[in-house]
Amino acid sequence: MTFKLLAVSAALIGITVTGAVIPGICDEAARATPIVTAAANQQTAPDFTGITNWFNSKPLSIADLRGKVVLVDFWTYGCVNCVNTLPHVTDLYAKYKDRGLVVVGVHTPEFPFERSASNVQAALKRHGITYPVAQDNDSRTWNAYSNQYWPAQYIIDQTGKIVFQHAGEGRYDEIDRTVAKLLNVSS
Repeated sequence: MTFKLLAVSAALIGITVTGAVIPGICDEAARATPIVTAAANQQTAPDFTGITNWFNSKPLSIADLRGKVVLVDFWTYGCVNCVNTLPHVTDLYAKYKDRGLVVVGVHTPEFPFERSASNVQAALKRHGITYPVAQDNDSRTWNAYSNQYWPAQYIIDQTGKIVFQHAGEGRYDEIDRTVAKLLNVSS
């Protein structure tokens, strides 16, 4: 085994065991220009497909969520930018869950070790995530949304249309205002 291969193996084992992230590995979205889609570009939200596990929920479908405002959050626990957004997503869920907001985290792995259900479960516990999370190991839901970045958020209105899309960190106030407006509450 070459030294380089040994070093990479040790790093991956360390990440798997500790849940740590390597800055610079998963920050594509941080460097990318944020994507925000206006309501004029509404399209029907694709359903959750190819999900290998559901955490904190029975299996969900977009059709079952009609009448609710839905935030679909694409993330993976090994991505530093995704981890940075989690407190904002969990706060938004706590703030609006009793008013009709459903958050669905779609955990789409970037690396092989992120495919482990027990690793995802440990990440949910570590970050205090109680909203539904779909494990999208084969990227089928990711592909259905034509998603390209970790993290990425899609807000779906009560009729099932995507009314807001954002890739990367930030825009937390705008996300909050969009959810509040759809729920007809003051943020």
